[in-house]
Amino acid sequence: MTDAPFHDRDGYIWMDGEFVQWRDAKIHVLTHALHYGSGVFEGDRAYDGEIFALNDHSNRLINSGKLLGFDVPYTAEEIDQVCKDTLAKSGLESAYVRPFAWRGSEQMGVAAQKNKIHMAVAVWAWGDYFDDKMKGITLCMADWKRPAPDTIPCKAKGAGLYMICTLSKHAASDKGYDDALMLDYKGRIAECTGAHIFFIRDGELHTPTNDILLDGITRKTVLALAEHRGLKVNSRDIWPDELSSFSECFIVGTAAEITPVRLIEEYKYTPGDLTRNMVEDYDNLVHRKLKL
Repeated sequence: MTDAPFHDRDGYIWMDGEFVQWRDAKIHVLTHALHYGSGVFEGDRAYDGEIFALNDHSNRLINSGKLLGFDVPYTAEEIDQVCKDTLAKSGLESAYVRPFAWRGSEQMGVAAQKNKIHMAVAVWAWGDYFDDKMKGITLCMADWKRPAPDTIPCKAKGAGLYMICTLSKHAASDKGYDDALMLDYKGRIAECTGAHIFFIRDGELHTPTNDILLDGITRKTVLALAEHRGLKVNSRDIWPDELSSFSECFIVGTAAEITPVRLIEEYKYTPGDLTRNMVEDYDNLVHRKLKL
């Protein structure tokens, strides 16, 4: 990965049907999404020149738009192709792919039904989300909670829904932790700021129910890998007072892949054989060395 600022790089971004120079990919300051959070996005990963689970991501982008009240102006197959073309244009083999769509700037106000829906795709080099991830990362408990499903469209990957994630991640970093673990509005274990979480006890996986969480594509992949290994998975309500009962823990997401956790505040975990096996299986799957 490069440390160059994201607004000042060489290359191209696909935007509203054409490639533009990276530095020229701009929007108006009165864009509705900038003020009211009316944007949706995806995070895809390319491995060895191929984007993993691409169509799943494209379909979720379209569904997220619908949940926010607008239609992304492309089909899933068209989005797939644009992502492939943008990856090819970048010349990268392993990369992060970011398709996103948003309400434009024709109207300014809470209501903006007449605003044009724009779409763009950017690609950049990407390594591990966390340095030395097999060492295990550290989590603190977040102050902010995931809200109830009747307060937000919780199944949308919407820009505005990430405000509490940013606040929680910043607070975790300020305290010296790698990330934050969020509870939901009922006080149950929910997820990290950009990843789902799994625990291990007595050879079985435990993960929070998905009733208020984004339908995670990596989470679904991990469930399939667990089935492939014959592991029992308990998708259920998990409460904070259970944290001391688990022996291993890991988080999963497109950016994080499968990353072990070694500490959640005072609770310590040791990445064991089961976690290592899951990490290896996922790596083999995305590099097309394993088929499910």
